[in-house]
Amino acid sequence: MYDAYDSSFPTDQAAGLRQMFAHARVRFVPVVANPHVAFGGVMLERLCTAFGEHGAHVLVIDASDRAPAPKELAALLDLAECVETLSTQVSYLAARGLPVRCVDATGSTASFLHAVADAAPHADVVLVHATEADLCRMFARSEARPLLLADDRPSAVTHAYAAMKLLNQRAGLVVFDLLLSASPNSPRAERIAIQLATCADDFLGAVLRDWLQIDPASDAREAPTSALRRWARDVLMQAPGAHVGARGLHTAQHQAQHVLN
Repeated sequence: MYDAYDSSFPTDQAAGLRQMFAHARVRFVPVVANPHVAFGGVMLERLCTAFGEHGAHVLVIDASDRAPAPKELAALLDLAECVETLSTQVSYLAARGLPVRCVDATGSTASFLHAVADAAPHADVVLVHATEADLCRMFARSEARPLLLADDRPSAVTHAYAAMKLLNQRAGLVVFDLLLSASPNSPRAERIAIQLATCADDFLGAVLRDWLQIDPASDAREAPTSALRRWARDVLMQAPGAHVGARGLHTAQHQAQHVLN
């Protein structure tokens, strides 16, 4: 039985249910970290700007190998205390090494995503910037559409393809997008996108659904390109919670039933 005078208990059941189902409305976007891309931070900033233009609050989870070490509280999974507010529309969580702390007996770390959604219920979009191996454990067999990062140098393109191959073969993901950092007059940008799309289809049975080009010299405060604006709108129109997984939804439903009883 709950103590009616306990201030920690929500005064209205709807408020409690909204918190429990926070993960059911958030859009998770796996962003594949690429160590060969020189302007990865700029690319993440441009993504945040595009979502912010649509009024969405973005939480950036940086779990890449180059991310800052997480705060001690995060190591104890008190994630809400570790989410930093960067602006009215962007929050940030340093999470290097954190997802694997949530690994279950099957090797999945999807519960980390549920914990993040609970810690930041105000987020509409969560950009999960991590290595392809970490993303495999978080998003395996889900409806996620990873965003590959690359620029127009061979090493970056090779890494993007290798990451797509791993996510396809290990996690069963088949649809990808590409964000390419290249100057507007780059002679290789379109050819790179075509080659990646062809290789995805011919060798993996995968699909490069969309590709976007951003100028690494652009200012993050500039209005996003029409293509980036369209891509962000497309992500926001996806069904909320599609990437959370059935097990997380079942757990939330069980908790909700407990409150209503």
